[in-house]
Amino acid sequence: MKNPAFEVQEKKIRIGPYEVHHVPTGLFGLDGGAMFGTVPKILWERTNPPDEKNRIPMEARALLLKSPDGNILIDTGNGGDFVLKYGEKLGGKFAEMFNIDQSGPSLLNSLRAAGVGPGDIHHVILTHLHFDHAGGATTERDGRLVPTFPRAKYYVQKKNLETASQPNLRERASYYAANFQPLIEAGQLVQLDGDTPDLLPGISTLVSNGHTQGQQMVKITDGRQTLLYCGDVVPTSTHVRIPWLMGYDLHPLTLMEEKEKILGPAADEGWYLFFEHDPYCDIATVARQGHDFTAKERFWLA
Repeated sequence: MKNPAFEVQEKKIRIGPYEVHHVPTGLFGLDGGAMFGTVPKILWERTNPPDEKNRIPMEARALLLKSPDGNILIDTGNGGDFVLKYGEKLGGKFAEMFNIDQSGPSLLNSLRAAGVGPGDIHHVILTHLHFDHAGGATTERDGRLVPTFPRAKYYVQKKNLETASQPNLRERASYYAANFQPLIEAGQLVQLDGDTPDLLPGISTLVSNGHTQGQQMVKITDGRQTLLYCGDVVPTSTHVRIPWLMGYDLHPLTLMEEKEKILGPAADEGWYLFFEHDPYCDIATVARQGHDFTAKERFWLA
């Protein structure tokens, strides 16, 4: 999707043994006011124009890391079966609220375009279990829900699984047991407890508790290049600014501290930030702007 407010270039990235591929899983829509919290509409609508119902376009974008030793998927988007699981039950209200586009890319189609099938994924790192991040983790097969990737280990923070299993009233509409219970029953879900420096070669996780309890960002580095999969800590390139938070965030002040902690080294060391929800770019570099930060260069992954 093009945006006249942004200049976006194409870039091919390889980090250590990993080929880096974006995996678009489909566009949906969320209320612009909810996505930008206390930021006035007159500011955010310049870069994220809403429709007549005040919904802004959002991508649910996963990340694929291909290497000779195995394939790693980070998050699974809404998932092709999400509407089938919940759409009929929630009816027109569901379609109106989330404006899910079923005509565009899907998780499995995007993986196939990258030359990967469900049986070729060896590891799935879930930032957290909200439906737009874990909706593709399970699928319906022979009338029952099972892991979408039968050979994969799935990784999630223990604290987030506990939150998803007994969600608070505010997050109840975002957590669905169908997205994680089949993983537990299949013995494929691995629970992490805190930051994990060496989860996989060149890959570590960083815990964040500002958006929801036990979210984990994923850092991929070879010592020369670094890419940070931000999840909902920085959902779009517009949210790079520290006080630009979502109304969905549970602990705004905590999240601001967490953003500052990662954006400092990202700006100083030239990291790429990968945005799960930005429909207008895959990644960006960032720069310091006074006491804040701004997106410097935006890219599509080639």
